[in-house]
Amino acid sequence: MRFQLIGAAVGFAAVALLSGLPAAADDSSRVVIRAGKTGSAYNLLARELVDAIAAEGAQTITLELEESQSSVQNVMEAGKRGPDEVFTATPSVVQSALRREKPFDANGQYDDIRALFPIPFQTLHWVVRADSDVASWSDLAGRSIITGVRGSVGERLTSIVLGILGLEGKVGLLDIDAANADAALREGKVAGFSIVGPFPIPAVAELAKTLPLRLLGIEGDQLTSFFLADDTSVPVVIPARTYPGIDRDVPTVALPVGVYTTARMSEAAAHALTRLFWKRKAALARGSPHWQSITPASVATLGVRLHPGALRYYKESGIAIPSSLE
Repeated sequence: MRFQLIGAAVGFAAVALLSGLPAAADDSSRVVIRAGKTGSAYNLLARELVDAIAAEGAQTITLELEESQSSVQNVMEAGKRGPDEVFTATPSVVQSALRREKPFDANGQYDDIRALFPIPFQTLHWVVRADSDVASWSDLAGRSIITGVRGSVGERLTSIVLGILGLEGKVGLLDIDAANADAALREGKVAGFSIVGPFPIPAVAELAKTLPLRLLGIEGDQLTSFFLADDTSVPVVIPARTYPGIDRDVPTVALPVGVYTTARMSEAAAHALTRLFWKRKAALARGSPHWQSITPASVATLGVRLHPGALRYYKESGIAIPSSLE
């Protein structure tokens, strides 16, 4: 079993000319979805999205899945892409580009980036054994946990939580890849590990079938303090029974992820793609539980202005949109 920590920058891109849109002289019917590396969580989500769109039966859509390195790469290249292209990114990466923060070029073309719709978030899971004496964060004092390589989402956000709880320096953080986290936890070499991804994470679900697990959460004043230290995340709840043997809701945090384009995309194309996504969302959720967590309320997490075509769809559908996204 291999655990894959998903870093803060994960992305894919899509291009579509949907049925009923005006034909263009160039290759406007081609749909390219640039996802994370082959086999990664977001590459698999992109494949599910491709299949869902294809199942709609629109005869004018041609779908093609390609790899993408990261949200950062997608945002950096947004200004160079064609008018029908879309990409995924975390809102925090898009906002960093708009502020021209490193590594983004001060002269980069980022101001016309627009949002379309959300996709499953990168959710923090803090995993310990349910048959151990670790029942809360304080029980980790004097022990070690695997958080992934330095700078990863798991390492960064776990460090914030430990600082808030007064456990900084009291819990050993193993700056290693989490590929062997399951074996280390099973053999008692570590007290737990952090892993990030859209829930349910298959590796955690598989481990829970053979080892009793507990998920640590943060809530109340802890969450308030967390968001003062990190404004890139949002509160989420991993529902009870998402994983075998875990029968209570677990409050945690997540990095939102969305599908974005630029103002160069036509209003008709943006409207049609957004409409088609929400039309197929129920089917996506039936096929993969990752998509169940995405609701119209998730649109508020996108962090930047909506494309006029997407905004028109949400208004037509009666979906409330924060004024900051209009």
